[in-house]
Amino acid sequence: MAPDPKLPSADLPSQKQVIELLDGEFARAGYEIDDVVVNAATRPARITIVADGDKGLDLDAVAMLSRLASGLLDTVDTGDTPYVLEVTSPGVDRPLTTEKHFRRARGRKAELSLADGSSLTARLGGTDGDQVNVVVAQGKDFAVRQIPLREITKAVVQVEFSPPNRRELELAEQTGKGARA
Repeated sequence: MAPDPKLPSADLPSQKQVIELLDGEFARAGYEIDDVVVNAATRPARITIVADGDKGLDLDAVAMLSRLASGLLDTVDTGDTPYVLEVTSPGVDRPLTTEKHFRRARGRKAELSLADGSSLTARLGGTDGDQVNVVVAQGKDFAVRQIPLREITKAVVQVEFSPPNRRELELAEQTGKGARA
C-alpha cells in the first residue's frame, strides 16, 4: 500500500514538531501560531504556518516570522526532502471562534449569527471576559450592545470597501477591556 501523500513524509517535521520548535520564539516576538499544515502531497512539499497577533500581521511581520521559522527549521534534518515554507495570516474569511479572535478584530464589521436564530451585522468593540461589545445601527445613530460569546454561533469579519462611520468606530473603540479613552 502506498503512503498517503497528504501525511508528512518521514523526513519532514510533523505539525506538532513545527509548533514545538517555533511556538516560544513566535510568542517572544508577540505572535501566536494558529495552525500548521505540513503537506507532502505538493511538489515540493509545503509547510504552512498560520500566525496572528494582537496587532495583526503586516508584511514586515510576515517577513520577520518567515526568517525566524526558516532559521529554526533549518536545524531539523529533512534529509533530501525539499519544501516551501509559507508564513501567512488567518485571512478575513476565518470564523471568529475565541475571545482572542474577537479582541483582535476590534473595530471591524462582522456578520454574527446568534443562538436564538437571529443574525446581525455589527462593528466589533472590546471584549469583557465572556462577552463582546458590538455597535449596531439604531435609526440614524448607533447603540452599543453586549453579547455573550456563548450566544454567538457564527461570526465572520466582513470586507469593507468604504471607510467606517466615525461615530460607529469611536463607540467600538470605547468599549470593553483596553478601551481607548
